[in-house]
Amino acid sequence: MFTEANILQIDTYGTTLAKVEQQIKYFKNGFPFMPLNRAATIGDGIMKLSDSELDRLINLYLEKVTSLKIVKFVPASGAASRMFKSLFAALEEGKFDKSVDQFFERLDEFAFANELKEMAQNDDKTNILNSLLTEEGLAYGSLPKGLLAFHKYKNNARTPVEEHLVEGANYANSNGKVYLHLTVSPEHKAKFEKLIASKLGYYEQLFGLTFEIDYSEQKASTDTIAVNLDNTPFLEANGSLLFRPAGHGALLENLNDIEADVIFIKNIDNVVPDRIKSSTFDYKKALAGLILEIQDKIFGYLHDLKYGTPTLSDIDEIDLFLQRKLCIESPIGFIDKSYQEQGQYFFDKLNRPIRICGMVKNQGEPGGGPFWCANSDGTVSLQVVESAQVDFSSEKQKEIFAGSTHFNPVDLICATKDFEGNKFNLLNYSDPKTGFITEKSKDGKTLKAQELPGLWNGSMADWNTIFVEVPLITFNPVKTINDLLREEHQ
Repeated sequence: MFTEANILQIDTYGTTLAKVEQQIKYFKNGFPFMPLNRAATIGDGIMKLSDSELDRLINLYLEKVTSLKIVKFVPASGAASRMFKSLFAALEEGKFDKSVDQFFERLDEFAFANELKEMAQNDDKTNILNSLLTEEGLAYGSLPKGLLAFHKYKNNARTPVEEHLVEGANYANSNGKVYLHLTVSPEHKAKFEKLIASKLGYYEQLFGLTFEIDYSEQKASTDTIAVNLDNTPFLEANGSLLFRPAGHGALLENLNDIEADVIFIKNIDNVVPDRIKSSTFDYKKALAGLILEIQDKIFGYLHDLKYGTPTLSDIDEIDLFLQRKLCIESPIGFIDKSYQEQGQYFFDKLNRPIRICGMVKNQGEPGGGPFWCANSDGTVSLQVVESAQVDFSSEKQKEIFAGSTHFNPVDLICATKDFEGNKFNLLNYSDPKTGFITEKSKDGKTLKAQELPGLWNGSMADWNTIFVEVPLITFNPVKTINDLLREEHQ
């Protein structure tokens, strides 16, 4: 199937022939569906914090944070081009739909309005669009979301990356230092560095702390091969293989390189102005307090299992903890296993990375939701499941999926060290069978592309998982330019 030149190209990419051949097998055979057991709901897989619990967990986090390294991990490589789909259609094809009309009617409300008007110099709509989208003007059509002016303040406008600096100062600050890690595209890294260098002094003075910013890029070795519709390798005009970025699941490698006690993960575009940030601050701190509390309990159990002599009463306590706190239902026949087998099972289940996922009430947003799912080892546990993973030909699975009450807004707190202080190798806790296959095109030809298991989906399938309801106000993504006109972004 592959020529010597192809094999050399595969090696140059930093991947292996075995991985590429496995990817082609997935193209041929597809990925198995995720077997849904039931939707996770409040009281059955999703926690809801009372006001007193919220306060207690915030205080717990604030008590512990000074002894911890905290990192805020922000996937920031997403291009803004899709935000401007309707505006590009107006500029290039003269298609002025309702969304374009709204853009012009409310142009003054955008944070970039003044800069755009200075650049455009007149009110001609084509001229304004050209000044906004192209390299002749602000070049917003080719920039990443993180560098666009999102929010208007009295004396300035802020980009999403600046809003993440503000968030970091308020909940990821330990001993006067904030670590912010941005995953960026190679072509945009210099622009991020330039913007942050120009703003950092202001924010450090504003909050009286220091920021340490670092960057990583999606590794070429995580790209996946593209194939034709008959599952043969798609070849470029020069005969070389085509590899494509494999979605946000590729960032598991970047996350795996982070050394920290607690890692906050949040998308670049899910930010709001200062006036409505308080709920985000409170829940971020509370969820971090919760993960530390649960981690302490897990570490105690693991120490006893490894170095002590747990009694039957201890084993029963751990069993209840797994079921009630970590939402892991034991396999059929577990009760008949020996004391030693049960102890090993508990050790293996407890000794894993931990994540807490904020969940908002479902408002019809596309994307993953919280479910109880059957695992290959016979257990049932919590997973974030995308619609593409569900077998909609099954009425039962369709009914379960439709019964989901909540949505995953990519609001995660992670703890990635074991009870002896060693960092987990996160690659060992991913489920490779939870990838995605999509159709794309290249040079006018249709091809099939493959995405790795999503970062907060299959890439974290074998983590200990807790779902907690968070307020809807904490979820305000910007998918189209007119989303910035919503009250939450004004």
